[in-house]
Amino acid sequence: MLNFFDYVIILIYFLILSFIGFYFSKRQKSIDDYFKGGGRIPSWAAGISIFGTALSPITFLAIPAKTYSTDWLYFIFNITIFLVAPIIIYLFIPFYRNLNITTAYEYLEKRFNVQIRLIGSICFIIYQIGRIGIVLFLPSLALNLIIGIDIYFCISIIGIISLVYTLIGGIEAVIWTDVMQVIILLGGVIISIFVIITSIDGGITKIIEIANLNGKFKTFDFSFSLNQPTIWVMLIGGIFTNITTYGTDQTIVQRYLVTKTKDDAKKSIWINAITSIPASFIFFFIGTALYVFFKLNPKELNENFISNDAIFPWYIITQLPEGISGLLIAAILAAAMSSLSSSMNSASSSYINDIHKRFFQKKIIKSLRTSRQSTFIIGLMGISFAFFLMSNDLKSLWDEFNKILGLIIGGLGGVFLLGVLTKKANSFGVLLGLIFSFVIQFFVVKYEVTHLLMYTATGVLSSFILGYFFSLFRFSKSK
Repeated sequence: MLNFFDYVIILIYFLILSFIGFYFSKRQKSIDDYFKGGGRIPSWAAGISIFGTALSPITFLAIPAKTYSTDWLYFIFNITIFLVAPIIIYLFIPFYRNLNITTAYEYLEKRFNVQIRLIGSICFIIYQIGRIGIVLFLPSLALNLIIGIDIYFCISIIGIISLVYTLIGGIEAVIWTDVMQVIILLGGVIISIFVIITSIDGGITKIIEIANLNGKFKTFDFSFSLNQPTIWVMLIGGIFTNITTYGTDQTIVQRYLVTKTKDDAKKSIWINAITSIPASFIFFFIGTALYVFFKLNPKELNENFISNDAIFPWYIITQLPEGISGLLIAAILAAAMSSLSSSMNSASSSYINDIHKRFFQKKIIKSLRTSRQSTFIIGLMGISFAFFLMSNDLKSLWDEFNKILGLIIGGLGGVFLLGVLTKKANSFGVLLGLIFSFVIQFFVVKYEVTHLLMYTATGVLSSFILGYFFSLFRFSKSK
């Protein structure tokens, strides 16, 4: 259980977050400041923020749990961003920077029409509200199972503090808290690895020896199957997932727009890609190290331990020294808050720029009030969704939610690629292709045609191919 010193560490962490929010609130003078940071963000901070945004408590908890239970087959999927980075740099970033847009979905209107823009933005907002709920629910559930913190209280405190500093500090507060949270996150995991190594006779040599004997370092499966975690699924699924995430997702695209120059935006994606490789290694290795530790110390897993998904928090609470446990719990909270703040600000940005200005306020918004109101409402909706998950005991919803919404985002990824790569694609064909893509994807999920990690790829490909095909039958203007 956590002691007084651990709680002090967590309290200090919350106070620092609040201070950052209030500090940057003084610099929020316009909508451009609130959503784009006035173009003041250095490339290295934007890159770390991209990395922090892509992380979540799902990453922090699920990767060690997955590696603990299986092996390293999913490692390749995690590092495919390095292969995708040149595509993002030369294909997407110039479009966004040259058009001087605020949201990714503005491009869809410029290339196609307003209907396509609205579809993209609405799907994104719904996805982010759901993501907020999931990101709040899962770490709260883990902390409840392990240390008994009331789950409703946990959801409330994480959600409210994230909402407060995002609400008042805008994207600048989000990015600079991301930087701090990534440092805490990676530092905490590295400390855990060090503690495990020093607690095992033989140290890292013993860990590698036992892990090898039990096949825990298996990384490649060259069998040709799209239903199993083979190398082909990891590569294809990873490439398409990362193209969609880093090329079309507003939470990431927003980071390209906050830097001073286009070159700074390009540097930020490289910083993220380079950071992802050692970070992935660290997260996978902690899972393997945990496997060896508990194999050598089976009595440390008693009847109170329920799920492998909570293996890392269980180790944190039961094995780490006083103060270090508090730091690692702060790291779990950091993973959650980094994702939460990004989701809140980016979803608000999409709503204000893609929807509100068009339907509710024709004049350019000069006040920050409406932007903050939308952030507040979106944050509350996400928190409410987390309560819904709790009250309905939907512990397996993460997989199903990611399946459905991942497919939707995959279809939108195909729309963006149609706009960027082809001249013949038009609004009629793109809309029809997107609709049919959703139908196809429904059957892909229902009948488990491919592995879960391939769903984004099938979404992108079906949307792209069908959109291009239908565009050939109506050569209308894109507008």
